[in-house]
Amino acid sequence: MKIGSKEWSQVIIDGAREFDLDLDRHHTDLFAAHAAELLHWNKVINLTAITDPDEIAIKHFVDSLAPAKLISSGAVLLDIGSGGGFPGIPLKVVIPSLSITLIDASRKKVNFLQHVIRTLRLEGIAARHIRAQDLAGDPAYQRHFEFITCRALTDLKSFVHQALPLLVSNGEIIALKGRVDQAEVEAVRYFIPDDQSDLEFNHGPFFPAVETYQLPFSQSKRSIIRIRKITQAINNIS
Repeated sequence: MKIGSKEWSQVIIDGAREFDLDLDRHHTDLFAAHAAELLHWNKVINLTAITDPDEIAIKHFVDSLAPAKLISSGAVLLDIGSGGGFPGIPLKVVIPSLSITLIDASRKKVNFLQHVIRTLRLEGIAARHIRAQDLAGDPAYQRHFEFITCRALTDLKSFVHQALPLLVSNGEIIALKGRVDQAEVEAVRYFIPDDQSDLEFNHGPFFPAVETYQLPFSQSKRSIIRIRKITQAINNIS
């Protein structure tokens, strides 16, 4: 199967339909341009271990669309550790009204992300070479984002620690993972952040919601972990 072919595009359209999304060739043409650049740059930068066109369609693009229905139109979203642009760029393609910031600790990967944004002529999306904890030190971004996403993260607790200072009150963390260890989820429930940016608020307890699904056209089981930042001003606590 060739990237951008009718068959390749149909796999994404049919897969997205499993998430109640109606896509057309406009969307898949943008995905094809992204995929072509991904493979081209992957020759010199380690962007992905997935190089088969069929698997790229399913495991990168379709999988990135799993949380689309959970994200409000026009929301301000941060994607941490964007790497090859997943899930941030596919989400921008299907929800153009989103205002998205992609961040990654690798300068080379950020260069790639900026190139893809220009190639796809996307507006309202930017890529920055910065770590989440450093972004949280910028007052302009503290309590700024309504949604924060991350895909294939290794440690949920660390991700929550990085995301909380950047999230607005009642904002939502959306973590995309494979198998989820229940102990890992429970460790987040009563997690108390030790950062200094939100001292005026009392966090938690958190109530992570775990939704599981089978990736279309695959035997792979996936999970979406949703954590809402519920805050209460300390001086209002009796």
